[in-house]
Amino acid sequence: MKITFVGAGSTVFARNVIGDCILTPELGSFDVCLFDIDPKRLDESYQILTNINKTANGKANITQTLDRETAFRGADFVVNAIQVGLYEPCTVTDFEVPKKYGLRQTIADTLGIGGIFRALRTIPVMKAYADDMERWCPNAIFLNYTNPMAMLTGYMQRYTNVKTVGLCHSVQACVPHLLDEVSMSEYKENVRWEIAGINHQAWLLKVEDLAGNDLYPEIKRRAFDPQYNTEMQDLVRLELMRQFGYYVTESSEHNAEYTPWFIKDKYPELIERYKIPLDEYPRRCVKQINGWNEMRDSLLRDSHIEHKKTHEFASYIIKAVLLDQPYRIHGNVLNTGLITNLPANACVEVPVMVDRNGLNPCYVGDLPEQCAALNRTNINVQLLTIKAAETLKKEYIYMAAMLDPHTSSELSIDDIRALCDDLIEAHGDWLPKFH
Repeated sequence: MKITFVGAGSTVFARNVIGDCILTPELGSFDVCLFDIDPKRLDESYQILTNINKTANGKANITQTLDRETAFRGADFVVNAIQVGLYEPCTVTDFEVPKKYGLRQTIADTLGIGGIFRALRTIPVMKAYADDMERWCPNAIFLNYTNPMAMLTGYMQRYTNVKTVGLCHSVQACVPHLLDEVSMSEYKENVRWEIAGINHQAWLLKVEDLAGNDLYPEIKRRAFDPQYNTEMQDLVRLELMRQFGYYVTESSEHNAEYTPWFIKDKYPELIERYKIPLDEYPRRCVKQINGWNEMRDSLLRDSHIEHKKTHEFASYIIKAVLLDQPYRIHGNVLNTGLITNLPANACVEVPVMVDRNGLNPCYVGDLPEQCAALNRTNINVQLLTIKAAETLKKEYIYMAAMLDPHTSSELSIDDIRALCDDLIEAHGDWLPKFH
């Protein structure tokens, strides 16, 4: 069995996913091929994972390569964690150019003008990987961890023959975080729930204790009671729950820019009221880069690195497929009638049963209509961005931006088109040529 990790220069994430596999003894002996375009970062990941494997008495045979054919040939699973354009120059561009138009963002990796352009520069790379996989490992399962999740995964599922699932840990973290926020942590080990929707905007449809008692009424009572919510930080998500009736999977800083109501130049007081961290992602990038630079040397010197298994789905998927031990994940898959009031060509996040037959998405049916309606405002942007990437026509970029909830709530049509043109120019060769 061979696992290929693409974007292995993302050392922390490679450590989590491959480290989890090393700590899954049921996998037996297996091959790991680390691939990246940055030889220095690639070698750092190789050294750290080799040390983890040695410390754990693991059975992984770990290699590294800069050659795509070597990486993909014979792979059974391909884990994708690339970031095209990195923090500099492309993430900086995604934030600084819109600021000239008065358009502010928090994360800009999933939706909004930043998410659109991140997808447009990443999809051509994903398409090249898909071509390689169809040639050298046509039966491999592609585990995508790269954002914008729904756009990239949706493109792979619609325009390639690669078996693809998108994976995000926001579902695993959703209920524990909510229970902590409303001081109901005692239920974290005694709870069951149902979640479905789209990536970063999936809905907690049901949450109850193991006896079947609905926990939503008490959660909402505490969330909306001033005696409980004075110290709460998750205010955008709680406001969405107040207005739409259901809690959403991803953080407030994300959802603030997926909707038209929270980041508004005309109402600057909303930023303080909802504790919205503008420019959060660039700050995180700088902190992570500095933190890695400080941590790297000590990790490289440590030949006895230990790893603790994480909640990432990858190792559980691999185990379920190889050993035919069914396991339930939440994955991003093509909407083949799974959520009946969302578009059929959308990428949706639903329960997925995994076994030796691969990925078996579960039927959900209708979402509450208001939840589906909010999802559709995001899906509109996702589908038009995919259309722009597939046709290389600028008009679809403009349309995607004009339909984006946050961008369209702040800018005029003329400004949106001008902003898109400026971003195309600023990205230069990081984008394909649009006409």
